[in-house]
Amino acid sequence: MGRTMSRSAVEDSARQPVIADDRAEFLVRPDPSNPKLVHRVHGVDQAGRPIEAAVPAERPLTLYLNGQEIVTMMTIGDYPDHLAVGYLLNQNMVTAGERIVAVEYDEDLGVVVVRTDRKTNYEAKLRKKTLTSGCAQGTAFGDVMEKFDRVALASDAIVRTSWLYALSKKINLAPSIYLEAGAIHGCVLCEEDRPLVYMEDVGRHNAVDKIAGYMHANRIAPEGKLFYTTGRLTSEMVIKCVQMGLPILVSRSGFTASGVDLARRANLTLIGRLKGKRFVVLAGENRIIFDADPSAIGEESGKTQRKASRDGDD
Repeated sequence: MGRTMSRSAVEDSARQPVIADDRAEFLVRPDPSNPKLVHRVHGVDQAGRPIEAAVPAERPLTLYLNGQEIVTMMTIGDYPDHLAVGYLLNQNMVTAGERIVAVEYDEDLGVVVVRTDRKTNYEAKLRKKTLTSGCAQGTAFGDVMEKFDRVALASDAIVRTSWLYALSKKINLAPSIYLEAGAIHGCVLCEEDRPLVYMEDVGRHNAVDKIAGYMHANRIAPEGKLFYTTGRLTSEMVIKCVQMGLPILVSRSGFTASGVDLARRANLTLIGRLKGKRFVVLAGENRIIFDADPSAIGEESGKTQRKASRDGDD
């Protein structure tokens, strides 16, 4: 294996609080300047004129748990360690308290191996799989609901509308692969009005898993956090958010009926269509504190809105 990312170094650094400054923002953010993540290709426009376009990378990453091949994912290629661990956590193949002894990544082979203390065998679970609605064909193995009904989300969690408006602006203005190249989803772990961990990928399920892996590696608890996504609020997004213990899920995009039903079942606050001063809440509205005057916010301007909103392709 070409390169080993030892968990010990991560665990040592995690003994200290991750957020030294309680007003810190963007501990992790996208890097649109990285040529491995954003490629430049030549083509023509509608008039036949030569153009150069920025497009996000997409490459296969095969995940092994100990000696067993689990899945091959299509990903932009950053944070393979967090993606691998987060995927296993959200598939209930690794537990939050389990010791991961090593994460080994070979960039040339496109392989990442997660090694644990215990022996694992998921042959039966691998035979039962569900193709999710996520972009880049996300796959869930086994019973994705096996943990869902046991999670108790914090009933005392709150979200202020002033936080929602501030987060929307900060995230939309932050440099990102989306703003550089489009064709990608973003997910952000937030605390109050502060975006903390911003991950992007060709599929929103990958972006979620990267954040789950980052939270696990750095021992970030879900208490006091909310989750922001640019993607649709589907059953998959709701299930992963609940499994991560996050009580509030926010999106620029809309809802599916199954996503709403599951959010109500889990007592998850589900906020969608957040653009400018507008948003819609279809579950868990009791957690919202309406402390901002929408009339003072104004509509989303061309400077702050994401291109998909202007093009009607959200």
